[in-house]
Amino acid sequence: MVTHHLIGIGGAGMSVVAELLAARGNAVQGSDARHSAVLDRLAEQGIATFVGHDAGHVGPGMVVVVSTAIRADNPELVRARGLGLEVVHRSEALARAAAGMDFVAVAGAHGKTTTSAMIAVALREAGLDPSWAIGGTVVGVGSGAHLGSGRVFVAEADESDRSFLNYSPRIAVVTNVEPDHLDHYGSEEAFIAAFHDFLARIVPGGLLVACRDDAGASGLLDVARARGIRCVSYGRSAPSGPDDIAVDGDDVVVGGRREPLVLRVAGDHNRLNAAAALAVGLELGVDLPTMTRSLAAFTGTGRRFEERGRRSGVVVVDDYAHHPTEVAATLAAARAAAGDGRVLVLFQPHLFSRTRQFADRFAAALDLADEVVVTAVYAAREDPEPGVTSELITRRMSRGRYVADRHEAAAVVAGAARPGDLVLTMGAGDVTDLADEIVGAL
Repeated sequence: MVTHHLIGIGGAGMSVVAELLAARGNAVQGSDARHSAVLDRLAEQGIATFVGHDAGHVGPGMVVVVSTAIRADNPELVRARGLGLEVVHRSEALARAAAGMDFVAVAGAHGKTTTSAMIAVALREAGLDPSWAIGGTVVGVGSGAHLGSGRVFVAEADESDRSFLNYSPRIAVVTNVEPDHLDHYGSEEAFIAAFHDFLARIVPGGLLVACRDDAGASGLLDVARARGIRCVSYGRSAPSGPDDIAVDGDDVVVGGRREPLVLRVAGDHNRLNAAAALAVGLELGVDLPTMTRSLAAFTGTGRRFEERGRRSGVVVVDDYAHHPTEVAATLAAARAAAGDGRVLVLFQPHLFSRTRQFADRFAAALDLADEVVVTAVYAAREDPEPGVTSELITRRMSRGRYVADRHEAAAVVAGAARPGDLVLTMGAGDVTDLADEIVGAL
């Protein structure tokens, strides 16, 4: 039996691949830079894990799985190259784990984690028992990975490094095409071109589901129709075809038939995500009433407006939003949830390149809150850029404050909170740990 060694196995995307490969009978092991609860969970499933990267972890005959975040000088990757081992991207490993199944790939700059999780939970509730690989914890299920007994496989498809082009979906869902990850693509045109390439990956007779309210996704629908690809659109705007889905207040309308859409997650953006999930269910043979009822079983994903605690009359919520559009949508949901209370935000920018490119838009979005503290940039895979700090954002804000040390920033936010407030930690980095610090301080 070939052993798959995953470098960076503790990451959200890699841990999902590890679980799925193991569930399909493969020998799996992996390493990560630091210990985490994810490694403990993997070990409980019989997956060998190592803390720290060491060339000795890699041996002859292995298949080595990497993500774009793994640098070329990683000792395990260097060892694998030296031995002439097969090295595959995590998306390729996932595609292998899903071979022979009806593949649903969910892509887009925002909303893909929640939408893919909605699809998975609703299809399970409807009796299809799908498999899924989602880069986040599905509330009520635990893991972001599951190997079901049905023929459907739902995957969150990452466009950030073009890895979504490794999939061949029967159903491709595109929530939006808003340029991001320009550190990788170099230009907006290249980013959009990758989604055009994604269309070519849809299997013959397959379906594109996309949001017509988003300019980029609407343009993608036009391209798909011109290529003869079947399409279903969704949105609040008027539908153009009989199978398109309209979100009308608390209802969805399909082919003139209206059904109530009762969700347990907040925000108008989640109604659009649910409409995308509904389109997938209908394509897979689930009837409209069953699918709308099944969507009510979805209670959220980890770090997507996830309540982390209540103390002294203050609610603390954590969210993964790290793009200006996501920040604005999350703050709209927070404003509705807070009622007459204030919305206080601790924001951690993710990537120096994104901070530089979108500083103006981050400032405008964050100004929707009552008080904002912005802490230092979370570098992730990047090296620092001269002159790029979170002050690029706060200098453009009317009520933003820059506190570089993240623990000090958490203390400042906790000290400012008063009964009735909603405190929101936001970002794709380790700002999530600060939610618990704030709850403790309160």
